[in-house]
Amino acid sequence: MSENYYEKLGVKETASFDEIQDARNRLLQQYSGDRKRLESIEAAYDAILMDRLRMRQEGKIKVPEGIRFPEKLTPPPAAASAPASKSPVWLQKLIDRPAPSEILWPAGVFGTLAVLSAVSTIGASVLQLSLALGVGAALYFLNRKEGRFGRSLVLTLTGLVAGLVLGALLSQVALLGLSEEKFITLIAFFVLWLVSCFLR
Repeated sequence: MSENYYEKLGVKETASFDEIQDARNRLLQQYSGDRKRLESIEAAYDAILMDRLRMRQEGKIKVPEGIRFPEKLTPPPAAASAPASKSPVWLQKLIDRPAPSEILWPAGVFGTLAVLSAVSTIGASVLQLSLALGVGAALYFLNRKEGRFGRSLVLTLTGLVAGLVLGALLSQVALLGLSEEKFITLIAFFVLWLVSCFLR
């Protein structure tokens, strides 16, 4: 290849790719108003790149190992070096690790419903309504995560039944000054909150 392309960029034939690119960028800035000069600089740069590619294909340029085989230099991903979880795969797919913001919003909703249920003096109809709203909230939060309504419905209903049963069992031990229905409703809200935050 004629050396005039290298001369146009002001570099030697032994210049590295970075040196060639720096010279090109510097000249493009220097002659930004001269269209013919810019075309000449780009043509010289393209010709040098094509010449370097040809020489590389012919084996006249030795390519450093780091460029030829970059995967040899990159360390394995951090996840691969982490110890494998001992829990079964189905459990890993069921358990969610939410961000703190994803825990607070459901906690606020279920907390509000729990307070309204605990201080209500109207009776069982308010408890039933608040429990229905809690089921709807749990269903919404679960469906929002994965977009799988059927699975969300099953998890919500399972959480509701588990909460009611757990509340009934715990009501035998301590009611904390509440009626049995209110205590069971509060435990059900707590279980629904756990289900909507930590299951998927």
